[in-house]
Amino acid sequence: MDSALASDAAAHGSHGSRYLPGTVRTAVKILVVGHFAVGKTTFVGSLSEIRPLRTEETMTQAGALVDDLAGIEGKTTTTVAMDFGRLTLNDSLVLYLFGAPGQQRFTRLWQDMTEGALGALVLADTRRLEQSFDVMGLLEEHGLPYAVAVNHFDGAPVYPQEEVREALDLLPETPLVTCDARDRVSSTRALIALVEYLQRRSTVQEPV
Repeated sequence: MDSALASDAAAHGSHGSRYLPGTVRTAVKILVVGHFAVGKTTFVGSLSEIRPLRTEETMTQAGALVDDLAGIEGKTTTTVAMDFGRLTLNDSLVLYLFGAPGQQRFTRLWQDMTEGALGALVLADTRRLEQSFDVMGLLEEHGLPYAVAVNHFDGAPVYPQEEVREALDLLPETPLVTCDARDRVSSTRALIALVEYLQRRSTVQEPV
């Protein structure tokens, strides 16, 4: 899968009612996870070729007491169940995207969502890298492979990839990419990095 495929897949994201092509033979469930306010809803929304299902609610004063708003004071809504979208990568492969809320109190919800998932894309923010550890730890507990995409935020510090990889203590084979969750092509490329990783793992694990 290359940049041409990323552009092609992104071009199909019309956010309208759209039936799957009759040629689709493989459907894959992918989780989009990460800590609170890292851009999961934006990411799923930028990619989905159907109108995404969102369960966002306005944040209340009570929520502000338990959710860390440091550096994101302008955030006014939060996901309370999940985001759902769909992306057809090619004529035979479609991805179903499940975005889960990032707060600790919703951990059990997205743990249940790991059932049937092939892998996960972890969104990270360079301003709060340490908050990614809990999410990655839970994925590892469930044996779910993942890639990490550092989401671009205006004004956030930019570090060399090697420093980010070391800070997150990633295994050498774990993909690390950057993306802008607001941009469909950029988000598609991040997702393709995960899919290619899952394909490589599948090939390695196939019995001889």
